[in-house]
Amino acid sequence: MTDRGAGGLVSRLMAALVLSLFGSQKFITFLAKPKQTDLVVMHDLMQAGKVKPVIDRCYKLTEVPQPIRYLSEKHARGKVVITLEDSNQP
Repeated sequence: MTDRGAGGLVSRLMAALVLSLFGSQKFITFLAKPKQTDLVVMHDLMQAGKVKPVIDRCYKLTEVPQPIRYLSEKHARGKVVITLEDSNQP
């Protein structure tokens, strides 16, 4: 599921703001203008396996209190991912 355009951006910003109210991390925003050369370098590093995300745990959107608690207890050793369920999937 992908949100495109201003509506998707605004909804993601609002979600991040709400989540920041329950955690110890501050909510800040910034806009970046990626350069084509930088994206090519990152692509090459990922393809070569030199850059890998460290994902500690994954939760469903319906389980949001659990990852917030987990993060607030400072147990995370990597990124904590919250997935959005597709309402069209069984």
